[in-house]
Amino acid sequence: MIPALRQAFNRNFTPEKYRAFLHHLDRICGTHVKFRICETPCFFPRELLDRLASTGRALIHELVDSPAYRAASRDCIPEEFFAPGETARPLFIQVDFGLVRNAAGGLDPRLVEIQAFASLYAYQAALAQAYIEEYSLDPGLRFLLDFANFDDYRAELRRAIVGVHDPENVVLLEIEPEEQKTLPDFLLTERMLGIRPVCITSVHREGKRLFYDRDGTQTPIRRIYNRVIADELIRKRIEPPFRYGDELDVEWAGHPNWFFRISKFSLPHLRHPAVPRTWFLDQLPEQLRSELHARPEALESYVLKPLFSFAGLGVVVGPTRADLDKILPARRNEYILQERMRFEPVIETPHGSTQAEIRIMFLWQEELRAGPAIIRMGRGKMMGVDHNRDLEWVGASAALFPSA
Repeated sequence: MIPALRQAFNRNFTPEKYRAFLHHLDRICGTHVKFRICETPCFFPRELLDRLASTGRALIHELVDSPAYRAASRDCIPEEFFAPGETARPLFIQVDFGLVRNAAGGLDPRLVEIQAFASLYAYQAALAQAYIEEYSLDPGLRFLLDFANFDDYRAELRRAIVGVHDPENVVLLEIEPEEQKTLPDFLLTERMLGIRPVCITSVHREGKRLFYDRDGTQTPIRRIYNRVIADELIRKRIEPPFRYGDELDVEWAGHPNWFFRISKFSLPHLRHPAVPRTWFLDQLPEQLRSELHARPEALESYVLKPLFSFAGLGVVVGPTRADLDKILPARRNEYILQERMRFEPVIETPHGSTQAEIRIMFLWQEELRAGPAIIRMGRGKMMGVDHNRDLEWVGASAALFPSA
């Protein structure tokens, strides 16, 4: 996006540099990164990233500050996952954007998804720094939007995740963390904050207290950095040693209720110009329903999404009538139909112009602060790394911007 930086990187790139970069990344993560990492970082103007962050803040406040939305979103939380002690606001929020070309030739953001759940807060910072170091880029390039430096960011992350507790009494809770593709983030989080990744099935309960095995000692859990995705618990038929509705003597770093409250469920409720038109599938306007029935080919202009899947699971871009017939009549709070956006390819690569989906990662304590941005680059219908695995110059990347 910044022509001078883009052209210089492309000109100086070699496959040998990319291989060295990947080896370096595996080394600092302490494990092999299993998803595809793009050959290049993305060089964005600071003004564009600030605009995305500002739009993200507006969308978050539109939801969290609305008593009507708070009431409506209570119904989307399954009873078996409704946890007591809900916080007044989410601690972690991810807002994903694509870029579209406007009538004046400029770029405008369009919301892809919004999710109140933790993301790769440790890994993404490490990835950005690895690009700078291994490709010998300008050390003045930055990747943290609302933080003065990495020490400032790490301190805020520690306060959010560990709080006032001893790190040995805080766990990163997941399902089989050693098998997750996000394991690099878990290991970097442990190195940064001293908290260990723990499988939810290995937790031991005594009354209201939870414990985990730490080097042979049953250690009390005071705070949980929640990385468990409810959809995965259901799909794998896992029975945790506690119910989310139980009164437990623990704090949540990322209260579980917010996973549901700020999610795809939010999209039909948003009225911001950056949000594509979205409807619950069981509440389609009659005019749209009639149009799609009469002209099934019009479905090519929409995206069908299950509400609480993760990482693009179950998403259908340009669904067919047969796709809809499989799930209709849809039950309440199961699916949404979203207007499909044609995102502008903005990154010039040796394989042609490539689209970039930009995730602004927020931490919300006293202030709603944006950290690093996750970039997904792709040239297919979907932007997730799993959907671009056989291509080059696509995959997970980082956003870098000049310091001035």
